Amino acid sequence: MRLALYQPDIPQNTGTMLRLAACMDIPVDIIEPAGFPWSEARFRRAGMDYVQHVSIRRHDSFAAFEAERAAAGRRLVLMTTRGETPYPAFSFHAGDVLMLGRESLGVADEVHAAADARVRIPMRAGLRALNVAVAAAMVLGEALRQTGHLDALG
Repeated sequence: MRLALYQPDIPQNTGTMLRLAACMDIPVDIIEPAGFPWSEARFRRAGMDYVQHVSIRRHDSFAAFEAERAAAGRRLVLMTTRGETPYPAFSFHAGDVLMLGRESLGVADEVHAAADARVRIPMRAGLRALNVAVAAAMVLGEALRQTGHLDALG
């Protein structure tokens, strides 16, 4: 399983998701452009020493990411407020790539269309969305539970 961040806007949220991925032993894909200057040194200076414990792959564009993902035969599972399926009802696979969109704009229509599945977090009507890092933790936790990955962590 992999976590993919589509053009992340907020470095603090990105840092939180990198820490989550490090602790859960999950690699991360970053699809550029990010909304902030990216450097592992900056994350370390900000107290994100967990960045050294996570495998990060950066992609220049969605097209570059998509070509690599398709070649690997991995499903793209998009977390979106426009998702058809509540995430607890979705059957995750160990090879899935779980993608989150930008905090400010979500994902482009081409990304939405390319997703093999679109899942949502059920929530109270009238509220926009959860923080992207919170959403990542909820859905990734369920995906790892379903696939037995949590048992392997000890």
